[in-house]
Amino acid sequence: MAPSGKTAQEARGRVNWRRFAVALVPTLVAVAALVVMTTQSVLAVSFSISGTPFTVTATQLKGQGFEQFGVLDNSVLPVLPGHSKQIVLTANAIRSATLSHLCQAVTLGALTLRITAGQGSTPVRATNLVVDADQLSGSTASFTNIHIGQDASTLTEVPGITGPAGDFAQQADSVTIDNVRQHAYATTAGTFTLPGFSLSFGGSC
Repeated sequence: MAPSGKTAQEARGRVNWRRFAVALVPTLVAVAALVVMTTQSVLAVSFSISGTPFTVTATQLKGQGFEQFGVLDNSVLPVLPGHSKQIVLTANAIRSATLSHLCQAVTLGALTLRITAGQGSTPVRATNLVVDADQLSGSTASFTNIHIGQDASTLTEVPGITGPAGDFAQQADSVTIDNVRQHAYATTAGTFTLPGFSLSFGGSC
């Protein structure tokens, strides 16, 4: 939970997207839906990230209730020697999501840890899913009732999840992304069900 006296939003850090010269393009933005935040009342993301990125892919992501806004995450160690411990990322939240053929890979020294799930007819399911990522892509992304440029503090699609007042954000009633690929640093979820779960060393996503 967020430290006493601070909101979950403050604990995550603040990024003013009006000053940050990166436009959030819907087709890249929503792809982020794949991974990570949770409601402030459930799993507010206030932990310090390791700074080690991981790759997540899925053949298709479907989500009900989507939000995206900028965040400034804190790493225990600088991501690169001589650099700041803070990383500018996008928080991508989905109220209810399904992911087909999920794969996650992270490099640990000389080894690669690989997790797969949802490879059959039953997809991975998650609620209050939040992913902090710096790279997102997909072959196709479609949204319903998308609002681009909304104030981050007024987001309503994922209960309990909002960004700093005055910051750029967007939200949509639903999102579908094919061939999702993301470069992420943190993920949280209220629930995460992984049918056909498999963990192994070696391989890639």
